[in-house]
Amino acid sequence: MDSDSEDDMLYYSHQKLSSLIHKKGDKNAAIKDYLENLNYQPIKDFSQGLEWFNVSEPLSFSKHLKGKIVVLDFFTYCCINCMHIIPDLREIEKQFSVEDGLVVIGVHSAKFENEKISSNILAAVQRYNITHPVVNDHNSQMWKNCEVQCWPTLLILGPNSNPIVMLMGEGHKENLQTYIKVSLEYYKSKKQISDHRLPFKSAYHLLPDLKGPLLFPGKITKFIDEKHQEILAISDTGNNRILIFKPDGTILHQVGSGKVGFWDDTLESSEFNAPQGLVFKDKNILFVADTENHAIRKIDLKENKVETVVGMGVQGHDRVGGKLWKQQEISSPWDLCIYRTPDMDMTFYPDGNPPLREVLIIAMAGTHQIWALFLEDTVWWKCKKYSAGTCLSIAGSGREENRNNLYPNSAGFAQPSGLALCSKNKEVYIADSESSSVRRLSLVDGKVTPVVGGDRNPNNLFAFGDKDGSLCEAKLQHLLGLAMSKDEETLFVADTYNHKLKKVNIAQNLVTTLSAPTSDTTDGKISLFSEPAGLCVSFDGKKIYLADTNNHSIKILKLGSDYNIKAITKLELNVVDNVSKNNEIKHQIIESKPVTVNGKGGKLIFDFEIIFANGLKLTEEAMQRWSVKLPDVTWSCVPNSGDNVKNIDVVVSVPDGKDGKINFIFDLVTCTVETCLPKSFIIRVPVTFKKNGATSITTRVKAILDPNNIEVH
Repeated sequence: MDSDSEDDMLYYSHQKLSSLIHKKGDKNAAIKDYLENLNYQPIKDFSQGLEWFNVSEPLSFSKHLKGKIVVLDFFTYCCINCMHIIPDLREIEKQFSVEDGLVVIGVHSAKFENEKISSNILAAVQRYNITHPVVNDHNSQMWKNCEVQCWPTLLILGPNSNPIVMLMGEGHKENLQTYIKVSLEYYKSKKQISDHRLPFKSAYHLLPDLKGPLLFPGKITKFIDEKHQEILAISDTGNNRILIFKPDGTILHQVGSGKVGFWDDTLESSEFNAPQGLVFKDKNILFVADTENHAIRKIDLKENKVETVVGMGVQGHDRVGGKLWKQQEISSPWDLCIYRTPDMDMTFYPDGNPPLREVLIIAMAGTHQIWALFLEDTVWWKCKKYSAGTCLSIAGSGREENRNNLYPNSAGFAQPSGLALCSKNKEVYIADSESSSVRRLSLVDGKVTPVVGGDRNPNNLFAFGDKDGSLCEAKLQHLLGLAMSKDEETLFVADTYNHKLKKVNIAQNLVTTLSAPTSDTTDGKISLFSEPAGLCVSFDGKKIYLADTNNHSIKILKLGSDYNIKAITKLELNVVDNVSKNNEIKHQIIESKPVTVNGKGGKLIFDFEIIFANGLKLTEEAMQRWSVKLPDVTWSCVPNSGDNVKNIDVVVSVPDGKDGKINFIFDLVTCTVETCLPKSFIIRVPVTFKKNGATSITTRVKAILDPNNIEVH
């Protein structure tokens, strides 16, 4: 974009607008004056041939976006700062609809080579529940046209694709809301805003037909009880729940209702938001990094409850910490491990045998640091005493960099996303995803040292690739998962964006790729993995359980004596009678016509149209709710709840097996001119199986509501 002077560059637009607001004092009046005097030229339209998501056809400024205030969100899906923007945009889209004149478009301009591939962007759009249109700007042409310089960047455009203001970084929600509100008012007064709709089509429609119950699983962990019985837990991230199961796939517990939320309750009624890392304290206690709730949650299987131990449900910006339990705000915790350290207060233990104290180590991706939660009163580094519940940063300055240092607070990390404990060496290994490296933190003195990947220049976060070798001669690509071998001499690495599994000799700082059977087709294709994010080693050390994220599955990797992969199988999850039975809900039940799916299972797409007749309408400002209840834990759906009854588009993954019934539950507040009429009802859809039935079925359900009746067609 050409400009006559430095002051006319979009880069300085927010500074210019802020200065005008400060000078004028009246924010709304200042923004309107600013709009009156805009002189930025309209931006060029999107290039032809780009791939789009969440719409049925490519969008253009001349056809679809004419008459709309458009927010371009320049992002790359690996970036934690970009992820922090998504909830802000989601809230703003609820406040201003497309019909009101606002359109948000995600412009995906990739950092990593893996992120330029449309199928991977599609998976990210589905995984992060992005419902607005997204375009793959694979050559960064729109990025260049708009002179964007960093991720994330938000660019607000007027109704004729004219730039208004550019906002860089995160934390602009209030400004964004104000600028949009005033811009809509200003351009509506000039009759330049249109209320036309866009050709939306949910990216969830493109989920695999035979996906199974998992949706973008993140991390996986294990526990061995006193009888050497192994149990596992996986963060079913896309379904906002935790599943606990036996090695044969039998599900023991579902933790979390599946609804997006922040709610402490029973195992089945509690709510999570995109949980990731988890670790067992013992056979009854499981800690969870509830990533998008910015919290650490504790699952108590014996007491049948979930409680929050750290965090407030909103993103924090503290880079020091030190508060107790829930008083401490945190930012995007991504993985966990528990370190058991001897209490260093030797004055109490003259026999030289102090007890072990438990410390929860946290990969705090949002602030690029490593934190600790002291579960007991503990004397630790430099004989400093920490009270139980103290949560604070133990390594990393908070600057996003790949800096090693003898002093932990002077080291720098770049979105740490995976942890693996080496108890023998008293070290924790860190998957430093944005620097594409493995780092080592001493739990004796806090020293941070390199292992493999990255670059010697701590500011170079683009040193990625796929190359075996030692130290920084080796190259990885946005790794997310780590696991230590049973003998604690080998570190296994989920090299996420290379879709590979690798091993590191931790004594030699040497990484090599694990060879695997080339004939494996566990997902019907030769490619073994798709962005694997989490892994753990079995109790006997002979298997790896892998969360194969974009394949929505758990893979079991049988290891040979040299740790190469001898065989790969896909773990099939199954349910027992006492897991996740639905209680009957006291609503009016309207039975819909049955849907028949293939005997192997499949995908059901439900498109609901709610029509109000004979003077009935939704009560303005009242909360409207809908949700989905499935037959059991082996079924899944997205989304599974919402508050917008004008656009209900649900995708259900159906397992093979016995018939079931899907309950679509509505709690609406409606009214006529004379009275208020709450409407609580269930549309029940029976699902049957047929040997040669279709694996993907789209069903349109029309519900007509009037003051006295509900009809379903």
